[in-house]
Parts: sequence; structure tokens; C-alpha cells
Amino acid sequence: MLHDKDIREPLFDYLDETFGKTRVMEEKMMGKSRADVIMVIEDAVVGIEIKSDADTYMRLKTQVKDYDRYFDYNIIVVGTAHAMHIKEHVPEYWGIITVEEIGGEPDFYTYREAIRNDKVEILRKMELLWRPELAMLQEKYGMPKYANLGKDKVRARIAAYMEDNTNILNHDISELLFERDYDKMLADIVAYRKAANPRRRGPKKSTGIRRTRKRAQ
Repeated sequence: MLHDKDIREPLFDYLDETFGKTRVMEEKMMGKSRADVIMVIEDAVVGIEIKSDADTYMRLKTQVKDYDRYFDYNIIVVGTAHAMHIKEHVPEYWGIITVEEIGGEPDFYTYREAIRNDKVEILRKMELLWRPELAMLQEKYGMPKYANLGKDKVRARIAAYMEDNTNILNHDISELLFERDYDKMLADIVAYRKAANPRRRGPKKSTGIRRTRKRAQ
């Protein structure tokens, strides 16, 4: 029986081979759910949920709703125990990748290609960006800095400003996530917070860094 830990690393290699240039981030909260894997590709962000043979569908209904709000495409990766019935549990526009153990190694097969999700909410997707990255978008688009506004309001201003150019915004979000340097970004966040509130001491404990992979082919 394959478990989640057996699937992840080989899955990342399969995604690299299938999609080419990718950046992968793991375990990110979105809404009421935690995305197992977020994959950045050109002009889009893909949510990937893993259901190993040891997992159940107990939380899947809620996960589907949350994934649909945050990601341009969604894929579910399932073990053999779920392969026969997974179509009944996810929308038809979700991609399906099956995994089975062959020769002691996970073997992946794209059972159904993902179709672009028209339920994605750009404001939710922009929650993946940190404040310095939002500032980069504002500068690129020639927008005011809105130094006194919180992140939610800044995201709303950017989304409204780019309402007729969402394809450009989607591309720029992907580029920022591709190029994210976590060490530099944390330093920028510390500097921003000190400038906004000199009494503050460093970043919040909740500023977590998840392991990322970045490959170009």
C-alpha cells in the first residue's frame, strides 16, 4: 500500500516531466483546507490533492470547494484503492492522476487532463503573494503604494485595476512565485514591518516557509 510519503517525491519528478518548468510548494492553507501541493506553471497556479490508498473522502467535498476558489487548475492524485470511483467525487474539470506500485516504485498515469477552472477567485489566488510581491505588482502597473492599506485592500485595488487584463495579472503572479527568493523575501518583510511599525520585533511566527522545488526544462 502506498502512503502519502511514498508518493510525494516521485510525483514531483512526474510533474516536472509532464509540465516542464514548474515550481512546487507544499502544505499551504487556503480557506478551510490545506492544499497538499501547489504547482506554479506559466500563467497559472495548480492545486494538487493527494489521496493515497490509506486516505478517505471524508474532507474531499470541502477541499474541492476551497481548491476551486484558489487555483486555475486542480488535480487529484489517487492510489489504486480510489482509482475506480474518484470520478464520482470530483468535478469533471478536475484532472486525475493515478498511482500504483510497480516493482516497488510508484508509477503514475494521467487518467484525465485538468480543464481550466472558471470558479477561481483572483483575490483568493493573490493570497499566495506576500506584501513585497504585491508592492512589485503595484510598481509594475504604475499604481499608488497604498502604504496605509492592509493586504486585503491592496489585493482588491490591484484586482480592480487589472480587471480587463487578468491574463497579464495571472502571468505576473506566476512569475513572482517562480522567482521568489525566500531569504530575501523574509528580509524585505522584516524591513517593511519595521518601517510601518518601528516597535515591532521581526516577522510573525506564522510566517512559515514551506519546502519548494523549482526546475526549468
